[in-house]
Amino acid sequence: MTELRRDALKIAMPWLVLAGLLVIWEIACVAFAVPEIILPRPSKVFLVFFQRFDVLMAYSWDTLWTTMIGFLLAIAGGLLLGLAIGASPFVYSGLYPLLIAFNAIPKVAIVPILMIWVGVGSLPAIITAFAISFFPIVVNVATGLATIEPEMRDVLRSLGATRIEILTKVGIPRAMPYLFASLKVAITLAFIGSVISETVGGNNGIGFLMLSASARNDAPTTFAGLFAIAIMGVLMYAVCALIEKRMTRWAFRGEIVT
Repeated sequence: MTELRRDALKIAMPWLVLAGLLVIWEIACVAFAVPEIILPRPSKVFLVFFQRFDVLMAYSWDTLWTTMIGFLLAIAGGLLLGLAIGASPFVYSGLYPLLIAFNAIPKVAIVPILMIWVGVGSLPAIITAFAISFFPIVVNVATGLATIEPEMRDVLRSLGATRIEILTKVGIPRAMPYLFASLKVAITLAFIGSVISETVGGNNGIGFLMLSASARNDAPTTFAGLFAIAIMGVLMYAVCALIEKRMTRWAFRGEIVT
């Protein structure tokens, strides 16, 4: 019974903390008479959220599918490049400094360039989501391959294993926990990339809706858009965490912290 109570409390804790923060927010807005244009009350935001639910869903769907396409492309490209960097010191020395330099560039700065190259629409959001979520996947996959002990490599070579066999039978399984850890970070970054692109120069998506609402001084709709982004991010993070728990259970002796 104690175990069940602990599990129930663990599940309820995030909701209790969220409820407490919303109550504090509501009380602070009322107590200090904060103007709605500056900070709307949570009750007003939720009212607008449900009143404009169809509109929010339509714009959220645009953001979701552009984010997922960019995220999936980042997984494919990051996995391949991470394997190449982790498997070859020559590829590492040649590409890793360039990746660091590219990651240091603020992605909001490349959105205007993308708009010049590919125009306004969903494609800049997909590319931005890919660009901002690509680096963590590459780094974590390469790090996972680097954890193969030199002694194990020597033993496998002495048993006749080729470099490809070492990579596929030891390196890739060893890198799986690192890959899924990076995916939980990358999916939230992908949403950031999509929304940045939609806000800077998009014509659809939740970022465009928030920009239009802020131009009308419609703070409740803007905050409702923020809530929609947060909900999508948490749901996709939970999906990645669930897949991680099922795919890499063997790599953890205790409970996976997600």
